[in-house]
Amino acid sequence: MIKNFLVFAFTVFIASSFNAQNRISTVEKSTTFETSSPKLVVGIVVDQMRYDYLTRFYNRFGEGGFKRMINEGFNCKNNHFNFIPTKTGPGHTSVFTGTTPKYHGIIGNDWFDKELKRNVNCVEDNSVESLGTLSNDGKKSPVQMLASTFADENRLFTQMRGKTIGISVKHRGAILSAGHSANAAYWWDYDHDGKGNWISSTFYMESLPKWVDEFNEKGTAKRYFKTWNTLYDINSYKESGTDANRYERVLKGEKQSSFPHDLAELKTENGGFHVVANSPFGNTLTTDFTLKAIEAEQLGKDNITDVLTVSYSSTDKVGHDYGPNSIEVEDTYLRLDLELERLFNALDQQVGKGEYTVFLTSDHGAPHVPSYLEDNKIPSGLFDLNAMLKDVNDKLFDTYKVSNLALSRINNQIFLDHQKMEEHNIDIQELKSVVSRKLLTYKLISTVYITSEINRFPESSGYQERLLFRGHNQKRSGDILFTFNPEVFKDSSWNRTGTDHHSGYNYDTHVPLLFFGKGIKQGETLKRTNITDIAPTMSALLGISFPNASIGQPLEFVID
Repeated sequence: MIKNFLVFAFTVFIASSFNAQNRISTVEKSTTFETSSPKLVVGIVVDQMRYDYLTRFYNRFGEGGFKRMINEGFNCKNNHFNFIPTKTGPGHTSVFTGTTPKYHGIIGNDWFDKELKRNVNCVEDNSVESLGTLSNDGKKSPVQMLASTFADENRLFTQMRGKTIGISVKHRGAILSAGHSANAAYWWDYDHDGKGNWISSTFYMESLPKWVDEFNEKGTAKRYFKTWNTLYDINSYKESGTDANRYERVLKGEKQSSFPHDLAELKTENGGFHVVANSPFGNTLTTDFTLKAIEAEQLGKDNITDVLTVSYSSTDKVGHDYGPNSIEVEDTYLRLDLELERLFNALDQQVGKGEYTVFLTSDHGAPHVPSYLEDNKIPSGLFDLNAMLKDVNDKLFDTYKVSNLALSRINNQIFLDHQKMEEHNIDIQELKSVVSRKLLTYKLISTVYITSEINRFPESSGYQERLLFRGHNQKRSGDILFTFNPEVFKDSSWNRTGTDHHSGYNYDTHVPLLFFGKGIKQGETLKRTNITDIAPTMSALLGISFPNASIGQPLEFVID
């Protein structure tokens, strides 16, 4: 009896010791997990960056920017957008929410509001006030974004102790990346009151922080009214076409599109600070402001993860003006490579090498200039959307004797006047069929879809149908959607030189995706990844909830 009792007691002691040790081990593992998260996550979006800019300019990059990310981190070579349209607002939103316009609601940079009967901007918010400017450019917020970002989830996870700051020349690049709960989003007012201030809105704060006011007062932006010449000997730019050609925009005050571009002389006729935003110096200014934000906001200074989002917008503006084959674009990326190196060096010093994590991607790609493709016997074209809308309304008037039944054609979508259709007892489905048949008569239009069809697309639908399905928001999108043939975009005085973007073709969907830093493996893959995989991957790395509407998958082969 005594022997049995001793055996039982010894067994209980051993089991208790094991459980206690297991609890200690669990606590140790938990502590290790908490402290293993990066102190700072930096999400970089390079506006309008095609994937082939990485490979085309690779040999000209230094070791500390793009190459550092590739050599020390992970390169997803087959990364794509998985929805239409490929534009700045939807692109940034999808990168950081892990979902598509169908769920996050940002269906374009602007769209036609069915209740207001006018176009609305994706970040407009008249309930807030501007900070740092007298213009309405500060009346912006993420209120129209329906989903959370991974930065929002990090704020919730850390009981709002982890900071989030968003920075971009473009308001939508700063606001939609940072999310709803961000401490701040800052964008550059280059287009309105002429002061060139970094601004924000009362959505985030009552007044600009002292460090932002001090940055603005120094007039840093004015330093970039200088001559934009090539960084290196212009004869070394072998990866681009000729300097002066008919495919590029000629600024007011210039006789041709060739280097050098004297921004100080050009500013009066070209919108003041606008010429800086449309040059690589806009990216330099973005880095200037970002480095000040890291220092002033003490980002990455403790073990609670902060999130910094940086969108380099001037690449997009240069691309729109000069096109992918221009020396201007090549020079802009060689200069951006130096900006990335400057940013990474600052992070090494202020946060600590190996203590932060970075990803870099783009919000969309871009096609070559149509006239350049045509000169090289590749099918392309420009399509006059305004003329098309007039034609559609003329057809509808001939059919129903009611004027202006089609209200808008924004984002390759036709918005119809449902009120007029009800007042005149017009069958909606019949009218949609009339419009669809009319659209299919245009040579450059490839396909036409009625909204009711898109809502019923099965997952087994064709590739383009799935892209349209994911980009379609039932409440906000139009009644009819259409797509163009490859290498076709809208005709306007702005688009007859340079490039544009919007489609589901590879030139618009294939963009870089690079990871490097704490918790990231070194390697590369040709496996297809989607833009919506980024946010859940970062959430998995941080051990936090995925963004609430995320449809992407964590890229487990990226995480160490």
